Amino acid sequence: MVTVHLSVVCYLLAVVSVTCGPVEEENPEFWRSLAQSTLRSALARRQNTNVAKNIVLFLGDGMGVTTITAARILKGQMENRTGEETVMNMDTFPYVGLAKVYSVDFQIPDSASTGTAYLCGVKTNLNTVGVNAAARNGVCRSQKGNEVTSILKWAKDAGKSVGIVTTTRVQHATPAASYAHSASRTWYSDADLPLSAVNEGCVDIAVQLITNTDIDVIIGGGRKYMTPKGDPDPEYPTDVSSQGQRKDKRNLINEWLGMKQEKVARFVWNKTDFDAVDPEKTDYLMALFEPGDLRYDVERDSRMDPSIIETTEKAIKILQKNPNGFFLLVEGKSPVFGLDFLPYTTLMYGNGPGHKIQNNKRPDIRKVDTTHKDYVQQSAAPLDTETHGGEDVALFAHGPMAHLFQGVYEQNYIAHAMAYAACIGANQQHCTPVLPTNTDPGSAAPDTPLWSMMSLLLSMMTAVLLY
Repeated sequence: MVTVHLSVVCYLLAVVSVTCGPVEEENPEFWRSLAQSTLRSALARRQNTNVAKNIVLFLGDGMGVTTITAARILKGQMENRTGEETVMNMDTFPYVGLAKVYSVDFQIPDSASTGTAYLCGVKTNLNTVGVNAAARNGVCRSQKGNEVTSILKWAKDAGKSVGIVTTTRVQHATPAASYAHSASRTWYSDADLPLSAVNEGCVDIAVQLITNTDIDVIIGGGRKYMTPKGDPDPEYPTDVSSQGQRKDKRNLINEWLGMKQEKVARFVWNKTDFDAVDPEKTDYLMALFEPGDLRYDVERDSRMDPSIIETTEKAIKILQKNPNGFFLLVEGKSPVFGLDFLPYTTLMYGNGPGHKIQNNKRPDIRKVDTTHKDYVQQSAAPLDTETHGGEDVALFAHGPMAHLFQGVYEQNYIAHAMAYAACIGANQQHCTPVLPTNTDPGSAAPDTPLWSMMSLLLSMMTAVLLY
């Protein structure tokens, strides 16, 4: 109530051009002192040119610059402050850049083409994953010979452990770009392959998940693409839409477990079993908490599904046992609902279902609960679902070689810069042999694992449409 009351007062005062910020902000010395402090921090900054032992790429699906700003304001308002002055953890990252996100064939990209760019280092066409732009959308034969590998594979080939944590199905476009090669992002299981693709020998994304690269940690959703058609789901046994979808009758979960007989491999589908997994005694983990995508966090059943914080922490604990380090891709959807009690929301979208005109005017939403999980954010142009945007996205970097992520660059540059920082892939002329020679992922970590981490937070426009 305090925040609401203050915001309403601020809005009313703003009508007559009277400010309502904290009293200290009326003093020009406050702003001068703040600027001088920021300047001193910038002058004291030194480039970290060490080799990054570990790489963590946080992909905030839906977190464009507008969403980041809204999140900052909302965070402050939830702490009974005005909000704009709030400093989020990502705001403290010393280096920020802008990535151009267009695909080769479209100005407005999708998650498949962007995922291929920032993970594989090559721009490609809309709807395709892990292939270059010579491959054509939905044309199986065009992907042969045009496959491209990702930084996840480069890291694995260098002796590091690798993992994927997502709140989507693990076969979805973003995670798929790290391990799969497909002319269509929608070929989740063999049931999704058109007859032409089957005849031409294309393999669905779920099969590629367990066969292309030896991934140590796989966490997300997507159970139904891994099991035979008609098999009941363990969590929703009476729900037909949750049943297994594979026409070939293969159980890919069992096949994956069978491939790991020399190691300790665990498959879990609920929070109880997930919590029971001991990272120190686990070499491989596959955790699939939903038949398809995971639920939004506000709708998540905390008794059945862990949070993305919990899954990320466990993934790191398993991966960090490798003395050579690890690569981890973390993808989340973080809906932000912010209202400053003006007649429009702080967070808006260019298009989507939130376009509403009432009596030739925008609706008055000052009495609408914009924090409710079912509230639809306002948009300028009407569409059934919101799509990717074409504007640049922000990237925040911290750690060794983080200074490489400054300025404006093509999105595919990101994979190459991460690889350079970790001395994997093509550019190793600057590297020195500082890593241990033991590449066994199951080896114990040192008593004091002082591992340097390069954390990247990449803010992407949301991918709602499934092409």
